[in-house]
Amino acid sequence: MDEYDIVVVGAGAVGQTAAQRAVRTGLSVALVESELVGGEDAFWASRPSKVLLRPGTVLGDARAVPGLDAGEVDTDATFARRDTVVGHWRDDEEMGWLRNTLVTVLRGMVRLVGEKTMSVSTADGDRTVVARHAVIVATGSEPTIPDVPGLAQARFWTSRDATSSHHVPQRLVVLGGGPAGVEATQAYQALGAQVTLLARTRRLLPKAEPFVGTIMADAMTAAGVRVLTDVHAERVWRDASGVHVQVNHRGASTRVDADELLVVTGRHPVTSDLGLETIGLTPGDPLPIDSCGQVVGVVGDWLYAVGDVTGLSGTTHHGQYHARVAGDVVAARFGSDLLARVAESKASVRYRISSASTAQVLCTRPEVAWAGVTLAEARKARRMARVVDVDMSELPSAAVRGTGYEGQARFVVDASRQTVIGVTFVGPGVGEIIHAATIAVAAEVSLDALWHATPVHPTLSEVWGRFLSEYACC
Repeated sequence: MDEYDIVVVGAGAVGQTAAQRAVRTGLSVALVESELVGGEDAFWASRPSKVLLRPGTVLGDARAVPGLDAGEVDTDATFARRDTVVGHWRDDEEMGWLRNTLVTVLRGMVRLVGEKTMSVSTADGDRTVVARHAVIVATGSEPTIPDVPGLAQARFWTSRDATSSHHVPQRLVVLGGGPAGVEATQAYQALGAQVTLLARTRRLLPKAEPFVGTIMADAMTAAGVRVLTDVHAERVWRDASGVHVQVNHRGASTRVDADELLVVTGRHPVTSDLGLETIGLTPGDPLPIDSCGQVVGVVGDWLYAVGDVTGLSGTTHHGQYHARVAGDVVAARFGSDLLARVAESKASVRYRISSASTAQVLCTRPEVAWAGVTLAEARKARRMARVVDVDMSELPSAAVRGTGYEGQARFVVDASRQTVIGVTFVGPGVGEIIHAATIAVAAEVSLDALWHATPVHPTLSEVWGRFLSEYACC
């Protein structure tokens, strides 16, 4: 039997962050991982997907600037660069970083077998691992596969297949109109595939402001993507000629043919095989947590959860915020006296684990970035919301960037408190300016204070000046 003060289950970016925070106060910490240390983000999600998207983005920006002779995307070079970025799917670099810490890495599948006790299946057999104080679960999420007849037998791609492939299918069908589906569509279209995007919802990116999906659909259609929304997949099959999807598109039945089918219809927490039933929780469900990351309903207050496994996070950066919270709380509760007091000063009521202030960026063409809540979410919460929409193509920086710059911004204001509670940007380069919105939302900066934060001319950040002027005039 192996004993550690803290055991972190899942060694992705979120789990690593939790372990790093917990180990600072002299606690012994074990980090358990069944696959690659670094997790989904490093090897199959954000990093490789952004590498695949980058050539198309740069090429599009270059073609918008008169005087530049833009070339074509080199597929082989793009895949080679992707392979380098993900370390050829080896976690040597991640392990090298961990060797410089006091964290112990254990490789194997984990199942809880009781309070603070786990069975870890390793290459050398099963071993029992006990946490003296706390367990932090950071197992992330996995794809949700829709129940479509024939799909399971059709050898479809998941997001991992899309980000690790070394070939571009001539014809690709993407099932799913959320962030992953939109990014994959644009990446493979730029690499030379003929792409059809099928979305079950009436618009793309349904969780964003409505105009976002409209702009994205128009942009992809103009680039040659076939976009079908409000689609219900009825049947899937594969034969010698490829994969086929029979769909109902607004009452009409049609067939879509392709060489590969990518299914990206959402994700769910990885909790089915964790042994949650042994501690009174339901396998398959997200782990409900309080504002400090502690799992609700577990006797003894020893179980914490961070990231996607909670159902509150869908991004690495928000999951890492969870991890900093839980890591600091654990370090303060169980660490050595002096260092624990330092950690406790950081693990204060300032922590608010929620989705209200998180931001997200899609590296699409055009880019999409948002922070805080949408207008619909604000109204659902019965907040006194006012909206200001700004045409970003009218900014001075738009002309500097090239011909035909198009962008749109929406600011959602809590009129009763005079603070910004939601911001959405669509347009080239907007991902680099979203953090100002995140700060404004998270810190609840008043509009009066924002007036004194003068944006630089000529940059996209001047959108803030336009917003404030229009709000004052309305």
